Amino acid sequence: MGKGGESISDEEWERFLRESEAGAKDAPEEPSARARMVAGRLREEPDPPAPWRGHQPPRRRRGKGWYVVGVLVAVALLVVAVAPGRVVGWFAGGDGESTPLAVESERPDAPPPTEAAAQQPTLKQPFRGSPATRWGDGTASLALPEARATGWMSKAQVAEALAESRDFLADSSLDRGVLRGERPKKAIALINPHQKDVQDFLATAFRSPSRENDPLLLFSRFESSEVRLVGDVVKTRGRITYREGKRGAVEVTTDVTYVYPVVRAEAGSDEVARTIVRREVVMSWDDPAKIITEPGTFSLVSYKVDTTNGGCDTFTGYLTPEFAAERATSPKESGPALDPYDRSTSLDERMRKSDGERCGTASRS
Repeated sequence: MGKGGESISDEEWERFLRESEAGAKDAPEEPSARARMVAGRLREEPDPPAPWRGHQPPRRRRGKGWYVVGVLVAVALLVVAVAPGRVVGWFAGGDGESTPLAVESERPDAPPPTEAAAQQPTLKQPFRGSPATRWGDGTASLALPEARATGWMSKAQVAEALAESRDFLADSSLDRGVLRGERPKKAIALINPHQKDVQDFLATAFRSPSRENDPLLLFSRFESSEVRLVGDVVKTRGRITYREGKRGAVEVTTDVTYVYPVVRAEAGSDEVARTIVRREVVMSWDDPAKIITEPGTFSLVSYKVDTTNGGCDTFTGYLTPEFAAERATSPKESGPALDPYDRSTSLDERMRKSDGERCGTASRS
């Protein structure tokens, strides 16, 4: 009881208890019976209920747990360093298709590995057994270099020329209609209509294709009555570069390998063959003050092609891949076997190795 018979509230006794535990200088050495009673009651009360969505800080783990985790991490890093290909297989279902390569920024110094070459393609995995499993889809793998003011063009104009150069690759070698044998109208529209020798070549190539006037030098086309593409993806690998050309033009060089999986056109066909085409096309975006041209068009400087399983001395204007039955009866080709996926050499050097033979031997498809 306090003075005047007034009772002391529980809040005051709780404050007294806290000050006593904290060692306040005015606190007595031993609290009164009432203080001991309040303190006992507080100790016996259960913890207050956790609030809804309340935060509970996690308990810290101690002991050997972190040591074990550290050892496992060290072992994992060692496996990655020693056998990265095996780790890729763990996360890619064994075929590496989930781990695409970075874009090609410079010429590789060696051909791609051949470990999976014995695996046969299927309708569900048409690139199985080839390096193309890790290549990009369509133009996704064809990165554009950083634009800078060059020749007669500003930085913005160079960027636009690079984008339209890549559009030409898509329109000539990836467009679904063109691949089914249609005339590549959008691609042709990007070529300078005043470049008479090229326009003559194009007119002749589609009217009466021949060795000298072959539309396959620039365009990928299949005869839809003979074969059809498997799926919606064409795998690609290549580079796009540019420099200042003649008379201040911006000269764009494209060097791209395309991989086309196909089956026979007959319903129910399931034997997958692959046609591999590597093209080098050099385009000149000319200064209209110096060259007669049309806005948004380029002049062709050069174009070269190397084809695997696309037909040999047929000159029909279409790629004509062989399947197992045709390969069994085809005459054996002479000359050194070349890897169609090898991009470590220039197209000129590759053609020199094949001695200019159009129908060389491929080491794989």
